[in-house]
Amino acid sequence: MDAADEQRFREFVDARSPALMRLGFLLTGGDQHAAEDLVQTALAKLAARWRRVAAPEAYARQIMYRQQVSWWRTSARRGEVVRESPPEREERDAHHQSELRLVLRSALARLTARQRAVLVLRYFEDLPEQEVARALGCSVGTVRSTAHRSLARLREIAPELALDLEVTA
Repeated sequence: MDAADEQRFREFVDARSPALMRLGFLLTGGDQHAAEDLVQTALAKLAARWRRVAAPEAYARQIMYRQQVSWWRTSARRGEVVRESPPEREERDAHHQSELRLVLRSALARLTARQRAVLVLRYFEDLPEQEVARALGCSVGTVRSTAHRSLARLREIAPELALDLEVTA
């Protein structure tokens, strides 16, 4: 990597690391250290292919999705989950939003890694079902059924989230 490429890579890392960190935090179910590992792995792989990548953020996110799938398939990484607040934007009602984030984070952590990954990709990243299936290496039907069961489980675990959505809708 020449000096100009290195400078562009550093600018990308400075600009997009917070967004990638939020994604990593969600994909890992609130494990700050695992999220940092996920982002670092993605950035290291991106740096190795920097000149050949046309869309660096999309490439980094794809690496993160696939790496997380690889981690939860081994399921040996199911250990203690360290929780810390994700970097978030300021909200109008910070107290209420903080409570909702805590409830949601706790509820997401109680889902399986696969359920969490499907929900994050489908609803946080707003990917179509076909892209989620491609990223996770499963069928579209599996994505649909997993999303359905995951949302039902979230409603069961944290009914206060559904009530809040009804009030704000």
